[in-house]
Amino acid sequence: MKRKIPHLRVWIAALLTGAAVLNYVDRQTLSALAPTIQTDLGMDDRDYANVVNLFLVAYAVASLFSGRLVDRIGTRAGMAVFVIGWSLANLLSALAQGPRSLGASRFALGLGGAGVWPAASKAVSEWFPANARAFVIGAYTTGATLGAAAAPYAMIPLASVAYAEVWPSLARWLGAGTGWRVAFLLTGLAGFLLLIPWLWLYRLPSARAHSAAGEQVRTEPVGQPCDSGPSWGWRRVLRFKGTWLLLVGRLLTDPAWYFYQFWFPKYLSADRQLSQTQLSVTWLVYAAAGAGSLAGGWYSGRLIRRGRAAADSRMRVMLVCACLMPLSALITLAPDVSGALVLAAVTVVASLAWLINISALVVDLVPHHSLGTVFSVVAAGSTLGGIMMNKLVATMVSGPAACGDGFLDRASGALLGPLLAGAQGQGYAPWFVMMALLHPVAWLVLKIGGVSGNASSRWRKQSVV
Repeated sequence: MKRKIPHLRVWIAALLTGAAVLNYVDRQTLSALAPTIQTDLGMDDRDYANVVNLFLVAYAVASLFSGRLVDRIGTRAGMAVFVIGWSLANLLSALAQGPRSLGASRFALGLGGAGVWPAASKAVSEWFPANARAFVIGAYTTGATLGAAAAPYAMIPLASVAYAEVWPSLARWLGAGTGWRVAFLLTGLAGFLLLIPWLWLYRLPSARAHSAAGEQVRTEPVGQPCDSGPSWGWRRVLRFKGTWLLLVGRLLTDPAWYFYQFWFPKYLSADRQLSQTQLSVTWLVYAAAGAGSLAGGWYSGRLIRRGRAAADSRMRVMLVCACLMPLSALITLAPDVSGALVLAAVTVVASLAWLINISALVVDLVPHHSLGTVFSVVAAGSTLGGIMMNKLVATMVSGPAACGDGFLDRASGALLGPLLAGAQGQGYAPWFVMMALLHPVAWLVLKIGGVSGNASSRWRKQSVV
């Protein structure tokens, strides 16, 4: 007899949330400690941008194939592979001696870290009905924002300890920068602890048909009427209209969230003169992201329960978000840090509520058998947008390069040359204005492209053509 586990869906949602927390703590450790790490390793802002871009390039490449891997080996094994990969990469970051070695370890982090999202989306498809999906996606995305919020509060004090006095042997072993190296070591080790409950609990619903006392778990993917048939090949994935619309939607809008992850603490340091210790205040912005994730998922789920089509419900919430994002243009005009943080928090709520619902659209509109693959292609568009944002912002806040073109500079120049030339040295203000426009433009692209209440049934017919 199979062991019965009460509230198994809740436990699965909690594990997905835990994976997201660790994923974001691992990636945010660098940005939380950026001023200290840059000083210790002799890195300027261009070096920092290149290191972040190496992470994003690897993330984009891994995004294309991680979902395919999940579709082939399954959600349980796929998630385990990715957690192991990104945890090892974070351990390697503790050994960095300069921009190149740090960039290599962050590249490895991108390869491992990208896979958590297609694996999580496939788990949602396997275990949760349509009216609960956005809320669960919001829950584990909130976990990501909690990880981002916790990183400065946990990592900054950890990196500030005088290890040469309290633990001299460790300080001798790790050398200069012992504090931030310890932060990378501890966050890397935490990933291996997550694997224990994940491998114990997670199975397909068919293997857990009577696993919860008083809870009957469906033995097929829930709410997916057109999931029979073989997985799509790359040609079918790339011919699916929804793939490209959702990719463009995320390419245009995800840069806003990437900016708050990688650059907002640096903006507060450079333009608002906050010290490394004072940057812990960024937890407010990341907490707002968590609130947006939950609120966005809850409200679209409520609309579905009232009888609206899933795609139409997501688009209604996203329209509200698009109307709030123009407030970002006012952030640099705020007279003090408190005002800037309030405006940033509002736009982050809108950005994350949008992200939850566009992610839920992928689950709504794509057959289960190919969900991981399509999600990965869409996520690759997201990361490409992040790379372009990162290079653009680095150019805005820096003067001419002192040492000529570095790695990734030539490729970025070929793609964005005129825009980079015009933006050079303009500071953060132009980027905040650009963020005001991204979501409204993306909403129009999705609307004109045909994402509506009938999109699900219309597009999903392609899966049986």
